[in-house]
Amino acid sequence: MAQIRFLSRSDVIRALPMADAIEGMKRAYGALSAKAVEMPLRSRVQGKNEGVSLFMPAHLQNSGEMGVKIVSVFPQNLAQGLPTIHAVVLVLDAETGQVLAMLEGGTLTAIRTGAGAGAATDILANPDASHVAIIGSGVQARTQLEAVCTVREIKTATVYSPNKDNAEKFAREMAGQGTIPTEITVAKSANEAIENADIICTATSSHSPVFDGNLLKAGVHINAVGSYMPSMQEVDDVTLQKSRIYMDDKSAVLAEAGEVIIALNNGAISESDLYAEIGEVVNGTKTGRQSSEDISYFKSVGVAVQDAVAANIALKNADTMNIGTLLELDT
Repeated sequence: MAQIRFLSRSDVIRALPMADAIEGMKRAYGALSAKAVEMPLRSRVQGKNEGVSLFMPAHLQNSGEMGVKIVSVFPQNLAQGLPTIHAVVLVLDAETGQVLAMLEGGTLTAIRTGAGAGAATDILANPDASHVAIIGSGVQARTQLEAVCTVREIKTATVYSPNKDNAEKFAREMAGQGTIPTEITVAKSANEAIENADIICTATSSHSPVFDGNLLKAGVHINAVGSYMPSMQEVDDVTLQKSRIYMDDKSAVLAEAGEVIIALNNGAISESDLYAEIGEVVNGTKTGRQSSEDISYFKSVGVAVQDAVAANIALKNADTMNIGTLLELDT
């Protein structure tokens, strides 16, 4: 009888610690930029209520890690008290095609998205960065904060959300977890939140810029992870013009990253301003931060190689820890 390991939300949290995930994302980005990955651009099916379901397979040719994620993003779910994201990830044996594991994908997506920004922060942010601003208060915002605090000694954190109750809940529940500061300030506006920030993370579903790029502090690093459709825009043209632009996957960013597409279409930036994929910096073929005054911007739309790597890390740890549920399948 063939068996697969099923990892629930709580299992994924145990099996995929942030530090492991961050190192995994560096490896994933490096393989992607080295063209050592088979990863078609994700396909999508439009659902109701502005929702979309995405299908994301990937195979890392050198390590053999292989997986596929099905993820549904339905922003209107929040009004019904449901999560915005529902997902499942399958781990496949690259030699035989056998399904080895099935993982709850919403939690894995949140962790790997945070870890991707954590990897970019570790590579690009000033070493002495100590103040972070989080724009957004959902699941993605939580893992963004955890990841940044994993790679930098963060002393102060500020959060802003249009829903003050959500921001206050975020601050109350996240404060003091792991390496996160024991106090998190709730800002009255996004512009107030980014004042003097060394690192900014945007994790929203906004269709218009969430802060004024004219207010950015010299040397700030920005992680923009919320927009995943051409109509969405978290960051304004000024921010892009002032920044050195890094991406997870250039082809995916050009197809999906709203703020970049909008800025290209209106002439605020040109394609030559898209400096590098973060994997190129990992591989040493492009440079990272040049000075403490540089503003760096990392755009992540999320790519399947992240899920494949994260899921394989979680499965390996779960096997070692003997966690999850073994399901028997007829052969």
